[in-house]
Amino acid sequence: MANDHPFVTGAGRDRRKWFSLALLVMALLARQSADVRAADVKPYDERLFRLTEILGAVHYLRELCGGNDGQMWRDRVRELTEAEGSSALRRARLTARFNQGYTSFSRTYKTCTPSAQTTVSRFMAEGAQISEALIRSLP
Repeated sequence: MANDHPFVTGAGRDRRKWFSLALLVMALLARQSADVRAADVKPYDERLFRLTEILGAVHYLRELCGGNDGQMWRDRVRELTEAEGSSALRRARLTARFNQGYTSFSRTYKTCTPSAQTTVSRFMAEGAQISEALIRSLP
């Protein structure tokens, strides 16, 4: 009867060994993934990602309010992504933040209002401050 227990039989020991091995592989992959993410993190990322989000919002709001900037703001983010996107994950994160800024304001504003224009002005000022701080922090 004792041999019917799955952890006592040969097959049961094999399953337990494979399960342990699978857990070890998963732990190693998670660690490697965390190491890759950690290597792709820069000390200025919080400001950089905020700037990218602001550019997405400005791109939407300026177009909505007749700014006639065309793709200027999207092009700035593309240049930024090319310069800062050292990995596919990093490029995706930058793109996602731009899209987040764009999308969140496209849900809020359907027409150009005084509030939308004020938001653009505030974002332009915040974006300039972040840009200047990033430039000053460069070695």
